Amino acid sequence: MTQSGVREDGARQGVREPGAEETVPDDASSPTGGSGDGRDGKAGGVRRGGRHPRRRRALKWASAVLAVLILGTAGAGYLYYRHLNGNIKKDALNLGDGKVAAPTPNAAGQTPLNILLIGSDARDTEENQKLGGARETFGSTPLADVQMLLHVSADRSNMSVISMPRDTLVEIPKCTDPDDGKVYPGTQGRTMTNQSLGHGGPGCTVATWQELTGIHIDHFIMVDFAGVVSMADAVGGVPVCVDANIHSRTSDGKGSGLKLRKGTTYIQGEQALQWLRTRYGFEDGSDLARAKAQHMYMNAMVRQLRENATLSSPNKLRRLAEEATRALTVDPGLDTVKKLYDLSDQLRMVEPERITMTTMPNRYVGARVEPTEDAEQLFRLVREDIALDGKDKPRAAVDKTSDDPAAADGEIAVQVRNGTRTDTLAPASGRTSTVAGLLKERGFTQAVADTDGSWSEKTTVVRYPSADLEGDAQRVARALGIPLGSVQRSTDVSGVTLVVGADWRTGDDYEAPERSDKTPESAQALNGADDKACMKVSPGFTW
Repeated sequence: MTQSGVREDGARQGVREPGAEETVPDDASSPTGGSGDGRDGKAGGVRRGGRHPRRRRALKWASAVLAVLILGTAGAGYLYYRHLNGNIKKDALNLGDGKVAAPTPNAAGQTPLNILLIGSDARDTEENQKLGGARETFGSTPLADVQMLLHVSADRSNMSVISMPRDTLVEIPKCTDPDDGKVYPGTQGRTMTNQSLGHGGPGCTVATWQELTGIHIDHFIMVDFAGVVSMADAVGGVPVCVDANIHSRTSDGKGSGLKLRKGTTYIQGEQALQWLRTRYGFEDGSDLARAKAQHMYMNAMVRQLRENATLSSPNKLRRLAEEATRALTVDPGLDTVKKLYDLSDQLRMVEPERITMTTMPNRYVGARVEPTEDAEQLFRLVREDIALDGKDKPRAAVDKTSDDPAAADGEIAVQVRNGTRTDTLAPASGRTSTVAGLLKERGFTQAVADTDGSWSEKTTVVRYPSADLEGDAQRVARALGIPLGSVQRSTDVSGVTLVVGADWRTGDDYEAPERSDKTPESAQALNGADDKACMKVSPGFTW
């Protein structure tokens, strides 16, 4: 891949702030911060020569949002403007073959805005080594260890953020690097989502998100570590809260080293780094707890940026602009300070009380995680531009008919699965055969019952793997009275697949449950104006 900031030998260049001290690395043993980091042959553990990669990745997404909030405020002459533009690296938006249609404009002609924030763990320069260490991984394929989707509503009244754990199991689609034409085949089976960055660049991470969520992504911002600490310093510190004294250090020396007293403390610099990388000492010690702490920090940072007058200093603004632009890789739609400033104008329209931070609902699969049914509910709310804070006026459900024409009923192959199993009930006997029979009676002669296993689905769904089968899937749904909102694109199926859910355990007629537009509790929503949020400290890490 050829771009600004890339050496001829292929190793990615970046600008890192020198002078970082060597610190004790974070532990790598939790299920969502597992012992492997997704890089072949590179085990997690102690890194020599600087901060552990997990120490840095927590800050990268914060830098992305801060960059777009801050860049536009730094006044400069034309030459300095050109200089800042030259700092910004750019890359293609989407390297996949699959496309997701942009949302339909509202009555006022407005459309939502979806931006994927990516944090890369690349360690490919001497400066990177001073910050991140890990000499054995110098120049290796970078990982997208932080991934957050930022959704701004069509009317710019609210903002939603969904973070995805780095070790979420997904199928990475085929991606093609437009610079050299190299094709990265789609993965056979599921793999950690952070590996998508190594399949041609951030455009493949975008493609992976679109395949998984069905959400059209307008832009991406990828951030390295440079400038993050100075941004925290420039706003005069960020207030964070713990419900007990905390010291993130185990008996064998693992942990971030964060040491705070109970209550609220304004943190900056090294302490901000420690907060954002802490797992040991926060709740259950997982990456999920760390994500919650990151959300609290980011909300507080946004509030500080709105309230703090220290950013009026030209020197501070110039330093922030310099660090922020050098830290960014963006798609061509955001590749100048002017474009970033225009974006920041739109983001500033949203008040903190209308910002909602969430984590993608997930469940463990061994040492990794996978999306749950609640995750699909969260994705649907974003697709339909429904505010996650629940403050939108109720709206009537609008099921969009596919532009893909359906084949004749008798030509549509349908696999029927039994998804009626619940936490308390065994699968309902004979449901696959019964529903497959109903389909045959209604002209779908190629419907077959899959009796090889049982699944668990709260509600009945029809899934399809690619856009050319969307029309067929919708036709099957209509034949059974299933709402089109329950027709989902999924890489977990190879053809049109009807999963009979726990809501259809008996009878021939399907009655669709009333659809809820409520954000799932498992998304752990945090409001941007919540200045009372406090991290729970594990008893073993208090003092």
